[in-house]
Amino acid sequence: AGDVRDEAYARALVELAVESFGGLDIAFNNAGAVGLMAQVPEMAPATWHDTIDTNLTSAFLAARHQIPAMLERGGGSLIFTSSFVGYTAGMPGMAAYAAAKAGLIGLTQVLAAEYGPKGLRVNALLPGGTDTPAATFKTPESRTFVENLHALKRVARPEEIARSALYLASDASSFTTGAALFADGGVSINRT
Repeated sequence: AGDVRDEAYARALVELAVESFGGLDIAFNNAGAVGLMAQVPEMAPATWHDTIDTNLTSAFLAARHQIPAMLERGGGSLIFTSSFVGYTAGMPGMAAYAAAKAGLIGLTQVLAAEYGPKGLRVNALLPGGTDTPAATFKTPESRTFVENLHALKRVARPEEIARSALYLASDASSFTTGAALFADGGVSINRT
């Protein structure tokens, strides 16, 4: 456990992987936090920075250390968790989160273009609502509301999102790079 916003932590994780497994072939940067929700005029700069740092800067710091380790092995798969928020949907009060997660897609595309020739694939995974301890459904009505945002009319089980991450990590996705892969239950396209 550690703080993904700390570069020393990012470096230590890579060193631990190399020491424990002889190298780094796959990295799944799955940090995410909505942060304090507020409209921009009411948002304190500290709130903005905290959300950007947790969701975007942490990915930059991780990649900064993961990429050299992967290149030593001849490439690999680098994955970031982004979101449909900021990509296909704008949701009130989520400006910092949306900006950070959209930024991850830009980072994904640039790294894919820079390092594809060296055997490194870089992709972003965009999950929909997922039934995790962090998912706050304060009432049955709030859960039903979130479920109905999705075309499948439910939220994902964590293992469903994990299978999409495994696809991106595996050789099954050997010709997939620079992609924003939806595993969102159709929340991006649903209007009912």
